[in-house]
Amino acid sequence: MSAQSFLDPQLLRVGRTKLRQWMKAEPLLAKYAHYYDDLFRKQKHVRSAEVEEVLGMLADPFSGPHMLNNMLTSADFQFRPARSTAGVELPVAQSTFDELMANPDREVRRTAFESYTGQYLAFKNTSAQNLVSSIKQNVLMMRARRQRTTLDMALFESNIPGRVFTNLLSIFRKNLPTWHKYWAVRKRALAVDTLQPYDIWAPMAASRPSVTYEQAVDWVCAGMAPLGEDYVQAMRRGCLEQRWVDSMPSKGKTDGAFSAGSPGTHPFILMSWDHNIFSVSTLAHELGHSMHSYMAWQTQPLVYSNYSLFVAEVASNFNQAMTRGHLLKSNTEKAFQINVLEEALSNFHRYFFIMPTLARFELEVHQRIERGAGLTASDLNALMADLFTEGYGEQMHVDREQVGITWATFGHMYSDYYVYQYATGISGANALAKRILDGVPGAAGAYVDFLKAGGSQYPLELLKKAGVNLATPKPVESAFGVLSEYVDKLDELTR
Repeated sequence: MSAQSFLDPQLLRVGRTKLRQWMKAEPLLAKYAHYYDDLFRKQKHVRSAEVEEVLGMLADPFSGPHMLNNMLTSADFQFRPARSTAGVELPVAQSTFDELMANPDREVRRTAFESYTGQYLAFKNTSAQNLVSSIKQNVLMMRARRQRTTLDMALFESNIPGRVFTNLLSIFRKNLPTWHKYWAVRKRALAVDTLQPYDIWAPMAASRPSVTYEQAVDWVCAGMAPLGEDYVQAMRRGCLEQRWVDSMPSKGKTDGAFSAGSPGTHPFILMSWDHNIFSVSTLAHELGHSMHSYMAWQTQPLVYSNYSLFVAEVASNFNQAMTRGHLLKSNTEKAFQINVLEEALSNFHRYFFIMPTLARFELEVHQRIERGAGLTASDLNALMADLFTEGYGEQMHVDREQVGITWATFGHMYSDYYVYQYATGISGANALAKRILDGVPGAAGAYVDFLKAGGSQYPLELLKKAGVNLATPKPVESAFGVLSEYVDKLDELTR
């Protein structure tokens, strides 16, 4: 970044008029039209070549807090084993935690949750200072870029209006009663006197199907069939022949799942396979990212081969919505339907409850640091506990320490203002999937064109062409409509 830092300041000095003349004279420059347009949009925040060089040099050392968090939580943390009702010990690790939280044995869930949160609480002061340092780095960059706030800086990068963020949080708070109803349904179905956070993933169906990786690939491919044979076959080859996916759990493997890679490689997916519907959903999600990258790399020049995080989470959640639609339609057996709906609500819980809550937390913490306020682990835990208490309502018991440390369990906090894009992403994804599942003419082709476009246009423009306008409240409100339908259907099936 430091080596190429001279480029933008020099292009700005050349000027827009001369660059346009050069593009007419030299066809090879024409592909940079959007890059130039974006550069001049950002002109007042681009500094001199010397300042840009220094800012570029900061990229590597500024990655320190994120890497420290990853090493601490994935390599150094040693969790106490969970224990079943029968007294059997079960290992707790980043790669096994999700599976333990879905165990039918409540004692397993309770002891795993206490082990997991307890380890984070033991290092809460280190983690708090690490996060505060990361946010202070972001505040430094905000001031160096002469932006008004860190939120402005984050949204400005992808040309996202502030109302997209504020609409999301406003609609989220207005629709919290939908989540309160879901907690009530879950409490009744599980027949517990007091619902606990570790009951959120407890199975409500009498049994859960065991799903092989190969079966999952077939299901995802069937769900994505409306996008055409080229899309499906490329995805199938990647999963079964070209080893895109590192799927099996192993000791020391980091938590969560992600898709990575760059032009010149194929996509790489990391996940931990649990042989259930939830793993099918995770695979579909990461394949959404991977196919987005794959198609952009196949189509776009290097300068547009990457794409904004804002559109990334649309592509991933789209694959989940399409796969879910296929499964609900293809198997009407009651237990299977409950399993699919539990996965759907688990996915919505993560992206449409946890992530907006973290976004509210993130905004408040950034604003406090921008004002020069000090923040301790106790401050962070108290704020997080307050937000979750509001979100859980009267249906859930909240241990303020265990729930309050949630912020430390998400490495996403080290990518400033990343998490809100999960919620806008799932909103856009469900709107686009509905167009295709409803048979809207040209909807599938428009979506494939969106994937192929990579970063060649502004994110909101790309999504508008695909068929959804995330600058308006409608997609977020519609996504809450989908969520409400799932809750009602699950309520009906579990009675």
